[in-house]
Amino acid sequence: MKLERKNMCLYAVTDRSWVGEKSFLEQLEDSLKGGVTLLQLREKNLSRVEFLKEAQEVKKLTDKYGVPLIINDDVEIALLADAAGVHVGQKDMEAGEARKKLGADKILGVSCRTVEAAKRAEQMGADYLGVGAMFATSTKTEAEVITKERLMSICQAVSIPVVAIGGIKEENIEALKGSGISGVAVISGIYAQKDIEGACQRLLKLSKDITKEEAEEKCEKC
Repeated sequence: MKLERKNMCLYAVTDRSWVGEKSFLEQLEDSLKGGVTLLQLREKNLSRVEFLKEAQEVKKLTDKYGVPLIINDDVEIALLADAAGVHVGQKDMEAGEARKKLGADKILGVSCRTVEAAKRAEQMGADYLGVGAMFATSTKTEAEVITKERLMSICQAVSIPVVAIGGIKEENIEALKGSGISGVAVISGIYAQKDIEGACQRLLKLSKDITKEEAEEKCEKC
């Protein structure tokens, strides 16, 4: 499928750490009801059989809301589940290899932290980039925070959409305004919240506000 910048506005990355009163799928549905525009299924502790089964279930849910499903790291699972695409980290799989396995019709996202890595990922066929961590995060405690200036440099160096990730929540999202991003990727700012649907509604509005000027500028250049 063709990736559109509007799909990047509020990018949810799943984490079952906060499953409690509601099931994992119920939490995902709440986020989709709240306006998530892209959803990445991320599982580090499931067997591949369990991961595939879950991916197929989540795909039915994302299809219901017309939201593209991205699988974290695993190209084979993405293809078997007929997901919209896959996201790989710098240590997981080289972007060119992932593109070759995916084919031309699937979305490929790549994590990067430098301008050089961003340019290389775009050349190798990435459709979008995930850049961070922008703020300290409990999800990846080892992740080094990068500056807004570096984020801006990456956005200026590539023509594909860039989403900021890492510790993003309602209280700090406005600090990313003017960076050139197409949206934000959020984990705990969504799934650690008691009212997931409400949190997504607020984050979507805030993300649209901080990316509006960038979108208008790109439209003027078209």
